[in-house]
Amino acid sequence: MSPQPISPLKNFFAGGFGGVCLVFAGHPLDTIKVRLQTQPKPRPGESALYRGTLDCFKKTLAKEGVLGLYKGMAAPIIGVTPMFAVCFFGFGLGKKLQQKTPDDVLTYPQLFAAGMLSGVFTTAIMAPGERIKCLLQIQAASGQVKYAGPMDCVKQLYRENGVRGIYKGTALTLMRGTDIISSEHHHLSRRERETLKPARKHRLSVPSVLFAGGMAGIFNWAVAIPPDVLKSRFQTAPEGKYPNGFRDVLRELIREEGIGSLYKGFTAVMLRAFPANAACFLGFELAMKFLNWMAPNL
Repeated sequence: MSPQPISPLKNFFAGGFGGVCLVFAGHPLDTIKVRLQTQPKPRPGESALYRGTLDCFKKTLAKEGVLGLYKGMAAPIIGVTPMFAVCFFGFGLGKKLQQKTPDDVLTYPQLFAAGMLSGVFTTAIMAPGERIKCLLQIQAASGQVKYAGPMDCVKQLYRENGVRGIYKGTALTLMRGTDIISSEHHHLSRRERETLKPARKHRLSVPSVLFAGGMAGIFNWAVAIPPDVLKSRFQTAPEGKYPNGFRDVLRELIREEGIGSLYKGFTAVMLRAFPANAACFLGFELAMKFLNWMAPNL
């Protein structure tokens, strides 16, 4: 059974569906993560707003109900389809550009390079979505409701600082990247295929897809948490607080809370990483299978 030629167009549509699956599966823990990352340092004699992941989860449920865990989800849902569509399109294009024939097996560095291309492609869509999502996620916890929803948030940000206000944190979003997720999933999936019988070596079972996607998320977030913490702090800070950008955020965090502050929300991130990315790649694989059946020559 010959390998299916890489189709950037199919990657585009399947990636969009995979992104929707990721948001639905991972948004509750993403809300917890952002709230832990952005909570202020307690004053002397005061206790922290949240003692940890479980405490934040309990307080959110008690104060806001289940819907509180889905605060700000409209922004990533609106942006996630084109974002992941472009991500997987870029990854598919990056792989195809390095192949001479569809049978060529790419090396891990080549997969990583293809993943980096996908990360560059998605940043233009991801950065404003992340900015809006974070602002909506923290406002309910602070008790000060400034934005009525995603569109109101966009309008206010644009009115206050123009396009620059909407794209605040773009460099950190790019640093956090999406390249490791895509390349690691492909690498793990390929290793999984190599262990299967020849007759089945181009078909992955659902558990195999879930495992490869979940582990890809774990590997990615293991290195992405520090820039993600800086991004969350920078994107939710009042305008003008950090005139030198994320360098000021980094200095403040290390000076006031130590190097460990760069891993705030670690538990929530890791609890979210496996199921969210597993759901993403399962959705991608199922959508790709459907597209290959509907249009095998596309």
